[in-house]
Amino acid sequence: MTSEAVVHVVDDDLAVRQSLAFLLASDGLPVRLYDSAGSFLEKAGMAASGCVVTDVRMPDMDGIELLRRLKDATSRLPVIVMTGHADVPMAVEAMRIGAFDFVEKPFDDEVLLRAIRAALLQRNGEREREAELDKLRELEDSLSSREREVMDGLLKGKANKVIAHELGLSARTVEIYRANVMTKMQAKSLSDLIRQALALRAENGTETNRQGG
Repeated sequence: MTSEAVVHVVDDDLAVRQSLAFLLASDGLPVRLYDSAGSFLEKAGMAASGCVVTDVRMPDMDGIELLRRLKDATSRLPVIVMTGHADVPMAVEAMRIGAFDFVEKPFDDEVLLRAIRAALLQRNGEREREAELDKLRELEDSLSSREREVMDGLLKGKANKVIAHELGLSARTVEIYRANVMTKMQAKSLSDLIRQALALRAENGTETNRQGG
């Protein structure tokens, strides 16, 4: 795992925190310990990376409320909830809210480690996708309004001459704009450009381009 893949353990029981710290360190995972949900939000909060392993029952703020706060803040940290047998309904509620997984106490060490590894892999994949989208947004911002219109036409599967007719341009001019779009978006092929445009629209939640000059 990378140095950013920190496991944030939130539990009010000192013995549990120490036990998990030893287990995770033995598996080569960086770990940070917090004695309450409030302490985690204050010291790490939205800037945290990696994943969270939290007890479901804690004084002041339980694991469910912590999960809600992270969700309200649009945090993408995977959260694994630890629960006693009697608290399984709470764990199910946590899954509905968006918890990545839950494990019942007492749990097998490998079961917890497997859940943590899966959560970290998911988070690393999300970070890679976010970085790619950030790059695509920067490239898209470099397009002129006309270049965006041409790219939108290409995304809809329109031929150059159709785009030219709709925009009141010559086919040759559209070819130039298309070449500019390919260069600015660093697309190696038309299929590559379409993939990029679709990724941006999926991220924006819309089928239309953001406007800009």
